[in-house]
Amino acid sequence: MILVIDVGNTNITFGVYKGKELVARFRMMTKQARTSDEYGMNIMELLRIHNVDKADLEGTIIASVVPNVMHSLTGAVTRYFGTPPLIVGPGIKTGIRVVTENPRQIGADRIVGAVAAYELYGGPVLVLDFGTATTYDLVSEDGSFIACIIAPGIRISAKALWEGTAKLPEVEIKKPRSILAQETVSGMQAGLVYGQIGQTEYIVSQVKKESGYDNLKVVATGGLGRLISEEADSIQYYNSTLTLEGLRLIYEKNRKV
Repeated sequence: MILVIDVGNTNITFGVYKGKELVARFRMMTKQARTSDEYGMNIMELLRIHNVDKADLEGTIIASVVPNVMHSLTGAVTRYFGTPPLIVGPGIKTGIRVVTENPRQIGADRIVGAVAAYELYGGPVLVLDFGTATTYDLVSEDGSFIACIIAPGIRISAKALWEGTAKLPEVEIKKPRSILAQETVSGMQAGLVYGQIGQTEYIVSQVKKESGYDNLKVVATGGLGRLISEEADSIQYYNSTLTLEGLRLIYEKNRKV
């Protein structure tokens, strides 16, 4: 078994794979500062709750977009599991080539998602990740990461609404009964959800137009990805574990025989 760790801006997501099967999945908040011992003890306890024996873990892989947690987290993995983790970054085998103007600016989570989408669905493929930011990453037929679009995530947009205005309240992000809202809460929900759907449809259409990929596969992931994928006709697949799958695939590519 292997432990895969996706460090995002909001949550750290952990997965345990037995071969290709995801047998455990759990999260902790990213923004709470922790020592290496706190990380180690929390991970050990969560593994115990999910009936995973640390002795059965052969290795760990981490993708992170939050540098300031890495010292404590990698220290915890090394100390509590006996081997340093594999870190997704320059020099690691991924199976795709990043051919953008500045490959080092592409976040590890997006590389991982692109690897999984290309391996699972084939290219050309557009990966939509509805996380803290909403990202659209294009992988060509031959496995080249060729373009990226970054927009504010739905929660960032919602937070801007209720923090930047005096009378707008904090609301649950969900699809209202109708876009023709008749009061403030559902009006905000309509703007947030339908606005994201409209953005998604337009961006996917424009990517197809400018890339010439009429056969483009569109794969969504991320916390609010299911909500948008159920409404956006341009999205063909929703995969909640896409990043974890990508980490597993990269680990396999870099496994020492």
